[in-house]
Amino acid sequence: MRLGATIPNFTAETTQGKIKFYDWLGDSWAVLFSHPADFTPVCTTELGRMAVHDHEFKKRGVKVIAHSCDKLKSHSDWVNDIKSYCMDIPGAFPYPIIGDDKRELAVLLDMIDEDSKDNEEAALTVRALYIIGPDKKLKLSMQYPASTGRNVE
Repeated sequence: MRLGATIPNFTAETTQGKIKFYDWLGDSWAVLFSHPADFTPVCTTELGRMAVHDHEFKKRGVKVIAHSCDKLKSHSDWVNDIKSYCMDIPGAFPYPIIGDDKRELAVLLDMIDEDSKDNEEAALTVRALYIIGPDKKLKLSMQYPASTGRNVE
């Protein structure tokens, strides 16, 4: 996706229920980020640290949502692992994780890395991070290969 492009108004199943993106976003800013696979050490630390710092995003009126091509059930089970690793996450897991096992949203948002495959030879998502404005336009885009972790701190 190019800077300034309008993010599509997609519908998705998340760990916090079904969303329509524009309704979920409202008039807020958002951070939408993807990870290659659940239950992996780097992804666990990334999502955990984002959860620990979620209050900082909320203070600034920014909503956080994560995405990967794993099944929703995997995300729900994994949240317990993340909370065990990052014991300083206060209360319930603070942001939704989108389940996109058919990779439809990943393709729509240009998050697929054809060079990185899972055990079934399906392309993984890159580690993408998109900042989306209240006008639903892409304000910042960063993409890393699946092999490269990010530091949330």
